[in-house]
Amino acid sequence: MAYYSSGDFDGGFPRYVSAGERRARAMLEARKLAKSGHELEPMRLEGTKIASSVWGKAWCRNLEAYSDFANRLPRGRSYLRSGAVVDLRIAEGRIDARVAGSSLYKVVVEIDKLPQARFRDLAARCAGRIDSVVDLLQGRLPEALLETLIDRSSGLFPAPKQMRFSCSCPDYAALCKHIAAVFYGIGARFDKKPETFFTLRSVRMEDLVTKSTRLPPRQQKADASLARIFGIELDQAPLPRRRSSRAPRKAASKASPKRA
Repeated sequence: MAYYSSGDFDGGFPRYVSAGERRARAMLEARKLAKSGHELEPMRLEGTKIASSVWGKAWCRNLEAYSDFANRLPRGRSYLRSGAVVDLRIAEGRIDARVAGSSLYKVVVEIDKLPQARFRDLAARCAGRIDSVVDLLQGRLPEALLETLIDRSSGLFPAPKQMRFSCSCPDYAALCKHIAAVFYGIGARFDKKPETFFTLRSVRMEDLVTKSTRLPPRQQKADASLARIFGIELDQAPLPRRRSSRAPRKAASKASPKRA
């Protein structure tokens, strides 16, 4: 298939521009950007899979489950596999990326923070069930709890209406192939840096783990139920022991008193 840009004309007729030439032009722009002091963080795949970790695969499955995205995502996979995502940075609620196409395009994705009520519910469900941050990062969790965290409607992942994105390319589609490539690149990045998933969702991992060991299991279960019912966050720190208000009793003497 032939591709053209506004300057690709010879004698009034469009000149064929191969995909390789287009990519070379974009990479030249990327190198110029790097020389200007912008250190690139490219997204390169290892092997054929886009994501293999728990959080990476769950991110990609979540995207593909939404009909809003389904018909535009496939070309994003091929763009990512070809090395087109030359820069991808993840911060709280935001992704900034550069994607090589006919030019070097800038992609921005903004994601709403996880609603506090939902987080409180998830934290309550996690109470006493996650042993460490490492286990959380690696997805070494009870199956039922993992399903809760990745649930589309009530878990940690955003819905389409909670995401806004833009690309500097001339494609009129709401979700162009460059944005789609970045979406898949985010899942691939979670493979290498799973902590960036929690950064993106503005969630402190410790808040899902530290609540695990403060109360006996029976009290944790009761508090978790109350938190779900009333939508509040209960203080799970143990209450201080109250001192007795009664004066201490005097120790009895060794010899029993004689009766009068």
